[in-house]
Amino acid sequence: MTLTIEKTDVKKQAILAKNAARTLSMLTTAQKNKALHILADHLEGNYEYILEQNEKDLERGRGKGFEAAFMDRLSLSKERIKDFADGLRQVAELDDPTGKIVSDWTLENQLQVQKVTVPLGVIGMIYEARPNVTVDATGLALKSGNAIVLKGGSNAITSNKAIVDVMHEALEKTDIPKEAVQFINTTDREATSQLFTMKEYIDVLIPRGGGALINAVVNHATVPVLETGVGNCHIYIDKEAQVEKALNILINAKTDRPAVCNAAETVILHEDWFNENKHAFVEKLKEFNVSIHGDASVVEAIQDAKLAGEEDWANEYLSLDIAVKVVSSLDEAVDHIEQYGTKHSEAIVTENHDTAKKFMMLVDAAALYHNASTRFTDGGALGFGAEIGISTQKLHARGPMGLPSLTTIKYMMHGTGQTR
Repeated sequence: MTLTIEKTDVKKQAILAKNAARTLSMLTTAQKNKALHILADHLEGNYEYILEQNEKDLERGRGKGFEAAFMDRLSLSKERIKDFADGLRQVAELDDPTGKIVSDWTLENQLQVQKVTVPLGVIGMIYEARPNVTVDATGLALKSGNAIVLKGGSNAITSNKAIVDVMHEALEKTDIPKEAVQFINTTDREATSQLFTMKEYIDVLIPRGGGALINAVVNHATVPVLETGVGNCHIYIDKEAQVEKALNILINAKTDRPAVCNAAETVILHEDWFNENKHAFVEKLKEFNVSIHGDASVVEAIQDAKLAGEEDWANEYLSLDIAVKVVSSLDEAVDHIEQYGTKHSEAIVTENHDTAKKFMMLVDAAALYHNASTRFTDGGALGFGAEIGISTQKLHARGPMGLPSLTTIKYMMHGTGQTR
């Protein structure tokens, strides 16, 4: 039976996605992979149109005086379009997460039981100004057999609509119904609020963006939420940290891409290490134009350091700013992370493996690192392909969410007439 369409446009789009999800769930891996390659080719072939539409968003952003980091996330180029087209091709090469028999057994009455992975159904994706998310989320949803309803941020609406228009043209040449990809083309917040309560049609919501967006979804949605989190990530440099190693890890985590969620925002220094290596620490941060917001001991010891307030310890700067805290013990570092961390990614730099083990057991986060940068909290970097977001919750999925996170399970029983 096909669902009927009525009332609001958002509900209409959700129903279209629900109906398309049935068709999509029956397609073979080969059909889905072929479609992803066609999508990738079509995006690359229409890059000029996409860039032309992207420029309209950039022009509005410049007029509003958006910061450089925000404009970088919003900006597209021929190379970036090629990158996310290549991302679709990479997703096509990944294992299909659906139809896997997780376990099977036979009961005493010879009833055969199978636990099998299946698509979630319809994913509602609510995100801010990163047009690449439109492509990444769509590719992951389609490969895992899910339809998707996209609600991007208002600042990227022209770019996102152009990308979806191109993808719809491409889907006309595939076995995937174009209705499986829905884009809510409005800046009206009421449309987003409607998505929150469409349990009949949307199986899961995934918010991706700043804390205000994520909190709004988590606090108001009646649809189940796969919660992604902001990244107030910490690096704790222990008293037994090797100096060059510690500074290289810190600089990579802070400056490689400051505007992403796995960048370090706070560095916690053991006082013994800080007192011994203060000059090298300051010179390294100056070399990379990093601004220091520190506690009283840091401000006293470092010229030009700004005194950190409560907001600095909780802040996801997404810029070349860093909060610096000096502590007297590992336990004090763990307590600070417990109070201000967002359960995203946390790192310790130390040559003492017992200290590292204690840190990794005590700190509650999706990703923990010993002697490595937090920048590896990424589906591609960890070796399982693209991601739809970083989950900081503990139910169903945690950490980078790749294809397996977009499935659920069914128990399928095969009998010969058994009754109970």
